[in-house]
Amino acid sequence: MTTLSLVTGASRGLGRNIATSIARHGGDVILTYRHGADEARAVVAEIEALGRKAVALQLDVTRVSSFPSFAEHVRAALGTTWDRAAFDHLVNNAGQGEMASLAETTEAQFDALFDTHVKGVFFLTQALLPTLTDGGRIVNVSSGLTRVSFPGFSAYAAAKGAVEILTVYMARELGSRGITANTVAPGAIETDFLGGAVRDMPDLNRQFAAMTALGRVGLPDDVGPMVASLLGPGNRWVNGQRIEVSGGQTI
Repeated sequence: MTTLSLVTGASRGLGRNIATSIARHGGDVILTYRHGADEARAVVAEIEALGRKAVALQLDVTRVSSFPSFAEHVRAALGTTWDRAAFDHLVNNAGQGEMASLAETTEAQFDALFDTHVKGVFFLTQALLPTLTDGGRIVNVSSGLTRVSFPGFSAYAAAKGAVEILTVYMARELGSRGITANTVAPGAIETDFLGGAVRDMPDLNRQFAAMTALGRVGLPDDVGPMVASLLGPGNRWVNGQRIEVSGGQTI
């Protein structure tokens, strides 16, 4: 049976690359978007052009109250498009960034980061557990900034650090269902994250490139295929791990 993955925040950037990489590996995709329905439809069309099936569903991962309704939409899509009752993989990718010093970070910025990266991941996973197949996979996207520090990312890195601990608990508590949970931690990537800061600000790009053994920052194509391979049958025994995909950042 074809595998089916649900990828949050997949209308652009790294999430889009993860979704299309899964399709290139032979899987179907349910992708979510917060804004940008047209972008999401373009990803669906790209996946369909690869011969796979895809559906785009709107989701704001900061609105926990919407998760029961979202889970119903997922179940409806499963029945209508795939004639099945469960999906195989959950990739918690949706995110946002704030770059501010410890002294200048506001409570609103802090709350937005933790609502997105911690509270959203926790309760969305909880809401979707009844629809995630036994023997399935969870991948939570973290950051290389949980291992090395870079001024301006204290709250963001703290939220991602919480995701990494949460992943270990997911692996332990869901192991009885045969579900694995792992964290993928990308280094700096050229996407529109932070308004495209790493991609569009040469000085910042050079700073991160200088921290990386391979001498450049990452591209979405450096990360998406790795996530897709982690979901493959050859990685069924990888569980509870933090896997950094950074080209050797600060080693």
